[in-house]
Amino acid sequence: MHNDALCGNPRLQVPLCAKQGGKSSRVKLVLAICIPIVIVSIILAVACIICRRRRIKDVENPVEKNSSDLGAAKRIPYYELSQATNGFNESNLIGKGGFGSVYQGMLSSGMIVAIKVINVDLEATSKSFDAECNAMRNLRHRNLVKVITSCSNDDFKSLVMEFMPNGSLDKWLYSHNYCLDFLQRLNIMLDVASALEYLHYGSSIPVVHCDLKPSNVLLDEDMVAHVSDFGIAKLLDEGQSITHTKTLATLGYVAPEYGSKGIVSIKGDVYSYGIMLMEVFTRKMPTDDMFAAELSMKSWINNSMPNSIMEVVDSNLVQLYGDEQIDVVLPHISSVLRLALSCCADSVEERIKMTDVVAALTKIKNEFTSMKETESQ
Repeated sequence: MHNDALCGNPRLQVPLCAKQGGKSSRVKLVLAICIPIVIVSIILAVACIICRRRRIKDVENPVEKNSSDLGAAKRIPYYELSQATNGFNESNLIGKGGFGSVYQGMLSSGMIVAIKVINVDLEATSKSFDAECNAMRNLRHRNLVKVITSCSNDDFKSLVMEFMPNGSLDKWLYSHNYCLDFLQRLNIMLDVASALEYLHYGSSIPVVHCDLKPSNVLLDEDMVAHVSDFGIAKLLDEGQSITHTKTLATLGYVAPEYGSKGIVSIKGDVYSYGIMLMEVFTRKMPTDDMFAAELSMKSWINNSMPNSIMEVVDSNLVQLYGDEQIDVVLPHISSVLRLALSCCADSVEERIKMTDVVAALTKIKNEFTSMKETESQ
């Protein structure tokens, strides 16, 4: 009778029990402890799954981990490059040089590509790879070889590029199986001039190719020229017109200030272009044995102007057009060679700009095609 805490059913003559809050509090406490633990456990489990998948991917694609960035292009793993070239088999080899080797391959997508594999044992070629990646990262032009992606780690470095089925301009000039007519040569050199104009004035930072020559000009299925191999290219910072280098470019094509002082500028590319323009229409390399002592490519061309052009023109062109037609073509070749000489002035200031070169070649082309159309009528 005196137990005030006693409660229960009123019919037992005891007070009705109040609602029990202790059980509810205990449930809340348990939930407060368990819910965070469950959430943290789920987060840790998801993180472990992601890390495991990444480790598996790195094992499968070991060279993809440190790939050089060439923009938003999807990187191609090493194993796919190996499959595309039959394990970099010699039967897929299409070119070899001091930098390494170039292989033709077919990706799993069916795309045919050229895979430039860098010789990582040489420090110079490794730097060349980095320079080419830096130069090509933001460049987009129809007359530049498109670099699709790169693949790089300590043991393997490569560039995956669009394949050029017609090979190099060098092959077309010096092979006995081919002969380019005047308009083909003019179009190719106009393509190269357009690429250089873009590099010098069209990109966000001026780019100096530094190694322009026929073997670095590749031709697609339509004989459109694409400038390639930016292994020693230099990027001029904002406001910078020249820089210096100790890297030796190809002899015969190098501007005087490059060879003597290592000065690099866009006008150095103009000089190299002028030499190549002479070479394309004479089929004579600037390092030919005939150029010795006082005679150089420039002086040989200069001495032929304006009445002895026939003596320097590629004999294949003469045979192609015959004695009658070649006389019609010669004035246009003379205009091209005069333009080449203006590119190769010893003084940097006297050299023509690539924008003017494009304009001059376009004018020569229009005059030639108009003449041919008149003749056909």
